[in-house]
Amino acid sequence: MKERSTGNTVLIVDQGGRGSALVDKYAQSDHVGKIIAVPGNDLMRINTDKPVKIYSKLKTTSIKEIEEICEKEKVDLVDIAQDRAVEAGLANVLIKKGISVVGPTKEAGRIEWDKAFARQLGFNLSLPQPGFNIYAKDELNSALNLMDLEPDKPRFIKAAFLADGKGARAAKNSQEAKEKISEIANTEEGRVFLIEDWLKGDDRNPGEEFSLFVATDGKNYRVLGNAQDYKRENNFDEGENTGSMGCNSPTSLMTPELLKNSKKKIIEKVLSKLNEKGIPYKGILYLGGMAINKANRIYATYPEDYDSKPYVIEFNSRWGDPEAQAILPGLKVDLFELGKAISDGDISKINIKHDEKTRVVLTGAAKGYPREAIKGEQIFGLDKIRKLDGIKMYPAAIKEFHGKHYAWGGRLFYIVGEGKDIIEARSKAIEAMSTIYINDNNLKYRTDIGWHDVQRATKK
Repeated sequence: MKERSTGNTVLIVDQGGRGSALVDKYAQSDHVGKIIAVPGNDLMRINTDKPVKIYSKLKTTSIKEIEEICEKEKVDLVDIAQDRAVEAGLANVLIKKGISVVGPTKEAGRIEWDKAFARQLGFNLSLPQPGFNIYAKDELNSALNLMDLEPDKPRFIKAAFLADGKGARAAKNSQEAKEKISEIANTEEGRVFLIEDWLKGDDRNPGEEFSLFVATDGKNYRVLGNAQDYKRENNFDEGENTGSMGCNSPTSLMTPELLKNSKKKIIEKVLSKLNEKGIPYKGILYLGGMAINKANRIYATYPEDYDSKPYVIEFNSRWGDPEAQAILPGLKVDLFELGKAISDGDISKINIKHDEKTRVVLTGAAKGYPREAIKGEQIFGLDKIRKLDGIKMYPAAIKEFHGKHYAWGGRLFYIVGEGKDIIEARSKAIEAMSTIYINDNNLKYRTDIGWHDVQRATKK
């Protein structure tokens, strides 16, 4: 790779913990001198001494303003890490201006922002995925009538378009399905909706989900890492779905055979087809997959209990949140060089290595999340944990006033514990989180993140 200046400017389009992790990783590059974030958050600078400039009044879809910032600040690379920016076509505009971009065009990114498109693409490619039907809002009665054909069948009802993590709802039977279909069909993002079968190997343990991330220039790709996400709000996977309450990386569920099949049977087929369509995918591609419980395994626990054939749950067109917080710290790669290679259209010379550590991410959320989160309470203890060995803190919805920190949303910050194994990593994360508090016990977090891998690690 040719020599690059040490004073390059990177613009990150994101605001939460994922964006904070990207700031941290880009700042470690010798090529980067300055980082800009749109809209960013008040504490994004916390893990680096390099200058970090925040445009907090803008949105990730403020295309004209972001274009003007790129010109004014002489930006060398833009990392589009947010789904609505992809949907709005930010990459298309910047690429036309000759600006280097990490992130797909609107057309290629449709694989995330239009679930109907993604499922139809999967069907045409014979990808392993759940059975599905697609309906428009004016076909509501037909969708409701379908439910009566198999009244006891469990299903997922999904809005086709971006719904900020609230567009998928589980239904255990036709009555629940009818209620959720009616709810979703009357939302803007659900004007087109999907009815999907539950993926399951048996009735008691359907399988486990995993997250797999690759970087691609449209043809070549490199695996960046894998993780396991925990979306339910409470311990033991109970309560409502959230954006995520934590994750661990890597996950022992990802066996060599499962990884091989994920690449050959899914990733490579998708990249090839999009390239064939004239919309090459350049950026970070996330595969949300599931390993299905083998027949006759009532309590599937260990990798050998699962079929090595992965199923597609969804695709995302950027890093996951909080998977980025778990994977990025362990990557032995210059993120600026990787980003430039993606934009230039050739990552064939990029080598991805890892530090071989395990990381567990705990989400620190405001009490009431994912419903009405309590806002404005002071957070105590964030500064102390930054000095702890094997701990990272990535801020998200935190406001800083006169050196004090306040809760300003749902998911507030992320604690990342690292260790030689899942046991050590989780122990460090929990210990660090326990030193942080909000008045009246208004800090919410799970203490069982990574329990699948803990169970596997303690197998006798």
